[in-house]
Amino acid sequence: MKKKIVLAYSGGLDTSFCAVYLSKKMNYQVHAVTVNTGGFSDTEISDIKKRAYELGVYSYTCINATEDYYNTCVKYLIYGNVLKNNTYPLSVSAERTIQAKSIAEYALEINANAVAHGSTGAGNDQVRFDVIFTILCPNVEIITPIRDLKLSREAEIQFLAENGFEINFEKAQYSINKGLWGTSVGGKETLTSHSYLPENAFPSQLDKTIATSTEITLHFKKGELVGINNKTFSNPVKAIQNLESIASPYAIGRDIHVGDTIVGIKGRVGFEAAAAILILKAHHLLEKHTLSKFQLNLKSQLADWYGSWLHEGLFLDPAMRDIEAFFENTQDKVNGKVFITLLPYRFILNGIKSDNDLMNAKFGSYGEMNLGWSGNDVKGYSKIISNSLSIYHKVNANQTEVDAN
Repeated sequence: MKKKIVLAYSGGLDTSFCAVYLSKKMNYQVHAVTVNTGGFSDTEISDIKKRAYELGVYSYTCINATEDYYNTCVKYLIYGNVLKNNTYPLSVSAERTIQAKSIAEYALEINANAVAHGSTGAGNDQVRFDVIFTILCPNVEIITPIRDLKLSREAEIQFLAENGFEINFEKAQYSINKGLWGTSVGGKETLTSHSYLPENAFPSQLDKTIATSTEITLHFKKGELVGINNKTFSNPVKAIQNLESIASPYAIGRDIHVGDTIVGIKGRVGFEAAAAILILKAHHLLEKHTLSKFQLNLKSQLADWYGSWLHEGLFLDPAMRDIEAFFENTQDKVNGKVFITLLPYRFILNGIKSDNDLMNAKFGSYGEMNLGWSGNDVKGYSKIISNSLSIYHKVNANQTEVDAN
């Protein structure tokens, strides 16, 4: 019997090459698996399935991991207000980790001998897949034809043609990767340090028929988005998707992320993530009203760690579960409404309303009046809090005089 191999399959050129190569050249029984993390419609999945069987795979499976993606990852990105380099909502980084996890679990389920992915040797995804596979299915061989053979796009197309597959793989001007938490955009501009992506590079274009501005209200309960305007959602995934449909016509949530890749080089990637950016910014504003000073301080530090570990493919580090537990514990009082104005290419956070708002007039108004302390209280506090610094500066001022003499 042929050995079983599970192929992470997207239907693009690289994974199409892998499907044929693994079957015809390596004599594997190929089980193609697409993991949908919110980026594929039913029609797109149907087309991907059809193409997989045309390429000769033994079986095709689509795993809908969108809710698992939210519950195990996106939820904590929201709780932590995680933006890589204060810019990027980690759309692709997070997706790849959950996709690799689903592939590994499926490989174990069918007792596969090997797993494969179509990553090249130049990017982050190869590490993310390899790390997850190595941890979750250590006895299953990892095969990466594109990386190992160092193939060009032209060579892949030629191989497919030689094996009877005349498929139109005309290279798009911009590479697009869509998911629940945003869409990445790559092109010739992102290979430079100075060029911005043109308007037509972004999948969601500004709808010029929309009103100049729209007021929306986001409802949060224990840190999760549960409602938009007058509509309540039992499933946060539906809320995110609904917000995306409302906000993306305004062409907001666009930017270019510049960062350090896992493989040691700098890289740029464009993205659009209207719902993700709105949720993160609205959630953070609500937290600034409802959490203590030191909760906010500690959360921001842990958010940097969490985002970096996730980006580097280290999602399965137990420290990540510890950070998630802390994040979740902070969300009990993050309840209320956030009022937002949507405008073309931008948005305004107008304010919040919450029963847990710590900015409460009963305790004083900043710069206006105080109700919880007296002027003498402040004088005494200021003297005590500055005492150690006063000693430092007095000692070092005297030392400066000694050194001068």
